[in-house]
Formats: sequence, C-alpha cells, structure tokens
Amino acid sequence: MADLNVKIGSLTLKNPVMTASGTFGYGLEFADFIDLSRLGAIIVKGTTLHHREGNPYPRMAETPSGMLNAVGLQNKGVEYFIQKIYPEIKNIDTNMIVNVSGSTIDDYVATSAKIAALEKIPAIELNISCPNVKEGGMAFGTSCKSAGNVVKAVRQVYPGTLIVKLSPNVTDIAEIARAVEAEGADSVSLINTLLGMAIDAERRKPILSTVTGGLSGACVKPIALRMVWQVAKAVKVPIIGLGGIMNATDAVEFLLAGATAVQIGTANFIDPQITIKVIDGINDYLKRHGYNSVQEIIGLV
Repeated sequence: MADLNVKIGSLTLKNPVMTASGTFGYGLEFADFIDLSRLGAIIVKGTTLHHREGNPYPRMAETPSGMLNAVGLQNKGVEYFIQKIYPEIKNIDTNMIVNVSGSTIDDYVATSAKIAALEKIPAIELNISCPNVKEGGMAFGTSCKSAGNVVKAVRQVYPGTLIVKLSPNVTDIAEIARAVEAEGADSVSLINTLLGMAIDAERRKPILSTVTGGLSGACVKPIALRMVWQVAKAVKVPIIGLGGIMNATDAVEFLLAGATAVQIGTANFIDPQITIKVIDGINDYLKRHGYNSVQEIIGLV
C-alpha cells in the first residue's frame, strides 16, 4: 500500500479522497454501502444560519454527461445541525467538514462561529457562490473584493482549517484564489457548479423552476481541470479539486494538475461505492508507476 496521506491546512487526511457537499448527505446515508472511515474526509451538505426550504420543484434535470441542480441549499439550519446531526456524525472516524453558506457576511460569520464550538468538526468549507443579498444578488465569489471580505470576516471568528470553495463563473479564478488566500484561507476547493440551463422543447418552457441551475458531472471535467491547474500556479495553499471526477483516472489527473486532494460529487449518485473505488484506484496507479507516496505525483503537470 502506497502512502496516501495528505495535508490540508492543519488537517491530515488518510487519503486524498473527499466527498463533495450536497452529494453525500451527512455521510450516514452511505454507511450501508461503504466503510465511511476509509474516506479522507466527508463534507456534509450546505448549512445556513436559518432553516431554508430550498427552491420549488422541479429542481434537478439530467443533461448529456451531467446534471443540473437548483436545490437551493435546503437544510434545517445550523442549530438543528448542532442539536440533531452533530451527535450522530461526530464519532465517524474521518474528517467531518461542514459546508457553510449564507446570504450576508453576518450570516457566514454567525454560522462559522457556531461550528467553531464543535470539537469534532476540524474544518469548514465556505461556499462563496451564494448570492449576496446586500449587493443585488451577485455571488460573493465573483469579485476579489467580496470574496476577500467574507473570508476575512470568517477568519476572525473561525480558528480551524478554512477551505474556500470557488465559483467557476468568473473571468479569472486564479485572481479570486489569490484574494481569499491573502485574507486567511488555508485551502481552496474548485470548481463549484457552472451556470447552465435546460429547456423542454415540447412544453416550450425551462425544465428547472429557477430557469438556470448548477451544471455538474463528467461534462465539466475539462474546465475544472484547467482551473485547478491555473490556480495551482497562482497560490501556495493546498488545492482541493472537483468537477466531473467519475473514476480513479480522473482523480489522478486532478492530482497531476496540482490538487492535493479531490472531492467526488455527482458520481455518488451513480455509484454509492465510487469513493472507495477511487481510493483503491489511486493506490493501484501509484504502485503501477513505481511511486511510494501520493505526494510524489501532485503537480507533476
């Protein structure tokens, strides 16, 4: 067995395979299919300060080699998470990470501060693709100023490992990455979903209730890979790559492009055991090519 350990900030992961927020529930939903303790980390579904119902149905649509979603961060709020979910997941033998979302900087700060008090949650992932309601709905992550401002504010109240999830719906993602690194991000994860749309030609209407939604799946991989490669050359913090990883070869490509770890998302809907297969596949790749550690292949391209 090759050495698969990697570090993200102060976190040590037993391997570079993580789950992407919104595709793995709270982890418990997959316990019948895999040994959760084998994962490098589990990132639970997006958590907000207050209860959110999410968007009206329909809010998912299949597309060629991918899917669109407009779930709208449906969750019962951070207090529900603390009281009901945390006791159920805190003893899972892996890094349990909470994805934090919000509509204002104050929302992010308040939610992050509450998560900081939970001993068994060593990191948060800030989703800065959320619409900033005070700025007319523009996502926090689409400008260096707004992205930097939310990270700076959260950094003041959150002492743990701070991962910032970047939006690909920008002109220069490396510039955004540098901005959040400068304000204290310990790591960046990319990419979040691409903005897309699907139309029902027979009904002559958009399929999603929100008209547009987030595109994920195999179709986004070339874009995600390119952005990870670009950001790896722009920042010094570790990068977590995601976007269209469907098998171990895909994961290895992200590592070669400069990612220290990877997240698997849409593939979980197709094969609930895919994460374990990717872990084993990375190990097999390293053995076949004569590497003793996964560290040896990170950023080779």
